[in-house]
Amino acid sequence: MNEVKKHLPLHCPGCNQPLKVSRLFCNHCHTEVNGVFTLPLLASLDDKEQAFIIDFVKSSGSLKEMAKNRGISYPTVRNFLDDLIAKINKLNKLNLL
Repeated sequence: MNEVKKHLPLHCPGCNQPLKVSRLFCNHCHTEVNGVFTLPLLASLDDKEQAFIIDFVKSSGSLKEMAKNRGISYPTVRNFLDDLIAKINKLNKLNLL
Protein backbone atom coordinates (compact mmCIF):
# COMPACT_ATOMS: atom_id res chain seq x y z
CA MET A 1 0.00 0.00 0.00
CA ASN A 2 1.11 3.55 -0.65
CA GLU A 3 1.86 5.55 2.47
CA VAL A 4 0.08 8.87 2.66
CA LYS A 5 2.60 11.70 2.68
CA LYS A 6 1.86 14.17 5.44
CA HIS A 7 2.55 17.80 4.63
CA LEU A 8 3.97 20.26 7.10
CA PRO A 9 1.26 22.84 7.82
CA LEU A 10 2.53 26.34 7.12
CA HIS A 11 -0.42 28.38 8.40
CA CYS A 12 -2.60 28.25 11.51
CA PRO A 13 -5.94 26.56 10.76
CA GLY A 14 -7.66 29.02 13.10
CA CYS A 15 -6.36 32.42 11.97
CA ASN A 16 -4.22 31.61 8.88
CA GLN A 17 -1.09 33.25 10.36
CA PRO A 18 2.31 31.63 9.65
CA LEU A 19 3.26 28.83 12.01
CA LYS A 20 6.62 28.60 13.81
CA VAL A 21 8.40 25.42 14.93
CA SER A 22 8.58 25.01 18.69
CA ARG A 23 9.83 21.46 19.25
CA LEU A 24 12.36 19.20 17.56
CA PHE A 25 12.75 15.55 18.51
CA CYS A 26 15.37 12.86 17.77
CA ASN A 27 13.85 9.40 17.27
CA HIS A 28 17.23 7.77 17.89
CA CYS A 29 18.27 9.17 21.29
CA HIS A 30 15.01 10.92 22.27
CA THR A 31 16.66 14.31 22.67
CA GLU A 32 14.20 17.20 22.51
CA VAL A 33 14.91 20.81 21.65
CA ASN A 34 12.28 23.39 22.57
CA GLY A 35 12.06 27.03 21.54
CA VAL A 36 10.57 29.17 18.81
CA PHE A 37 12.19 28.63 15.43
CA THR A 38 11.38 30.12 12.04
CA LEU A 39 10.92 27.64 9.22
CA PRO A 40 13.61 27.72 6.54
CA LEU A 41 12.63 29.30 3.24
CA LEU A 42 12.19 26.01 1.37
CA ALA A 43 9.88 24.68 4.08
CA SER A 44 7.76 27.81 3.64
CA LEU A 45 7.08 26.91 -0.01
CA ASP A 46 4.59 24.31 -1.22
CA ASP A 47 5.60 21.00 -2.83
CA LYS A 48 5.22 22.33 -6.39
CA GLU A 49 7.44 25.34 -5.65
CA GLN A 50 10.07 23.16 -3.96
CA ALA A 51 10.09 20.78 -6.94
CA PHE A 52 10.55 23.75 -9.27
CA ILE A 53 13.59 24.95 -7.30
CA ILE A 54 15.12 21.45 -7.35
CA ASP A 55 14.58 21.23 -11.12
CA PHE A 56 16.03 24.73 -11.53
CA VAL A 57 19.23 23.73 -9.73
CA LYS A 58 19.48 20.39 -11.56
CA SER A 59 19.19 22.20 -14.89
CA SER A 60 21.93 24.68 -13.85
CA GLY A 61 19.39 27.49 -13.90
CA SER A 62 18.44 26.99 -17.56
CA LEU A 63 14.75 27.79 -17.95
CA LYS A 64 14.94 26.54 -21.54
CA GLU A 65 16.16 23.14 -20.33
CA MET A 66 13.51 23.08 -17.59
CA ALA A 67 10.78 23.74 -20.15
CA LYS A 68 12.08 20.93 -22.34
CA ASN A 69 12.36 18.48 -19.41
CA ARG A 70 8.90 19.35 -18.09
CA GLY A 71 7.27 19.32 -21.51
CA ILE A 72 5.91 22.84 -21.14
CA SER A 73 6.59 26.17 -22.81
CA TYR A 74 9.39 28.51 -21.84
CA PRO A 75 6.91 31.32 -21.00
CA THR A 76 5.09 28.98 -18.60
CA VAL A 77 8.35 28.22 -16.78
CA ARG A 78 9.30 31.91 -16.77
CA ASN A 79 5.89 32.91 -15.36
CA PHE A 80 6.18 30.29 -12.61
CA LEU A 81 9.63 31.61 -11.71
CA ASP A 82 8.35 35.20 -11.65
CA ASP A 83 5.48 34.15 -9.35
CA LEU A 84 7.93 32.32 -7.09
CA ILE A 85 10.20 35.37 -6.92
CA ALA A 86 7.21 37.54 -6.00
CA LYS A 87 6.21 35.09 -3.26
CA ILE A 88 9.74 35.04 -1.82
CA ASN A 89 9.84 38.85 -1.86
CA LYS A 90 6.47 38.98 -0.10
CA LEU A 91 7.63 36.53 2.59
CA ASN A 92 10.77 38.63 3.03
CA LYS A 93 8.72 41.81 3.53
CA LEU A 94 6.64 39.99 6.16
CA ASN A 95 9.90 38.99 7.90
CA LEU A 96 9.11 35.31 7.51
CA LEU A 97 12.51 34.43 6.09
